[in-house]
Amino acid sequence: MAQTTYDVIVLGLGGMGSAAAHHLAERGARVLGLEKFGPAHNKGSSHGGSRITRQSYFEDPAYVPLLLRAYELYERLERDSGQDIATLCGGLMVGRPESLPVAGALRSARQWDLPHELLDARELRRRFPTFAPQDDEVALYEAKAGLLRPESTVSAQLRLAARGGAELRFEEPVTRWEAYGDGVRVHTATGVYTAGQLVVCPGAWAPELLAGLGVPITIERQVMYWFQPTGGTGPYTADRHPIYVWEDEAGVHFYGFPAIDGPEGGAKVAFFRKGTVCTPETIDRTVHDDEIRAMADQVAPRLPGLPGTFLRAATCMYSNTPDEHFVIARHPAHPESVTVACGFSGHGFKFVTVVGEILADLALTGGTAHPIDLFAPGRPL
Repeated sequence: MAQTTYDVIVLGLGGMGSAAAHHLAERGARVLGLEKFGPAHNKGSSHGGSRITRQSYFEDPAYVPLLLRAYELYERLERDSGQDIATLCGGLMVGRPESLPVAGALRSARQWDLPHELLDARELRRRFPTFAPQDDEVALYEAKAGLLRPESTVSAQLRLAARGGAELRFEEPVTRWEAYGDGVRVHTATGVYTAGQLVVCPGAWAPELLAGLGVPITIERQVMYWFQPTGGTGPYTADRHPIYVWEDEAGVHFYGFPAIDGPEGGAKVAFFRKGTVCTPETIDRTVHDDEIRAMADQVAPRLPGLPGTFLRAATCMYSNTPDEHFVIARHPAHPESVTVACGFSGHGFKFVTVVGEILADLALTGGTAHPIDLFAPGRPL
């Protein structure tokens, strides 16, 4: 049997993997982190300058306890790293009363007694003049919603992991891994490493690296857009313009952010779940004119001042499970030594800090006190 060199190997150092490395190193584990690209790269999902965070979770109230803990851990991450990561500028879930963003968020807010306000169209326009809802649309406003900076989050977690003693190797793609007896062996382009435990956070590479997991994961190309509002970013700054998720009359979801990067930074908008199937190798990184027009046409009647002038766009990838819930668990085929976190389905980044805590729990003790039954790979799909 090969000699175990590390307590835990973390495969993938994006949002989830960097959080796992941080929490594991903080607990004194001997950690090796392996990453296909450089630190805080833009090839996967944890980039684009901003990600939404919110507590009145329309996807399922079962996520709320994890969000409350994630908020605590984000505060601690900012304090420990000295990094500016979270901006709680408030958030609006907009649509008709029966729409998923409104009705789902209201269900979570009421179940968990979360502070919130319900605004009719007239009040929404008065409070937030950058929004132009139809008369039959409403909004749930949550003051504790806001945005996270993904690159800063990943960078902060990597620095704290290294400070805690983790060995982090970049530009070293993993070719395969195997579990044996009471340990694991990981093969990369340049070496072979052994450990007692493996944590796999593969992002869009899940179909390749977790083929035996038993959960079908579809990779989807998504596009993020930045526009310079007509008349400048003044009304769209974070002290005046909250984040939002909006379901229109056709059931299309789009979302957006305040302008956070100065007068020339623009306001970011994107469609939610309106992407195209791809792989990390085949994704089209070019954003086409018809895509820009479709985004501009979506926001024009709903956000006065937008689209204004198109500034730039970038692609990222969702890793979607059939039910759009995460997979966080011991690997069903290797429960003694392998932990997995994947299939975050376009709504995972706000959970990064608490997922790191959960992965450290699972790798070091085999279990966690956090409620993760919803994310079991053996659930009905």
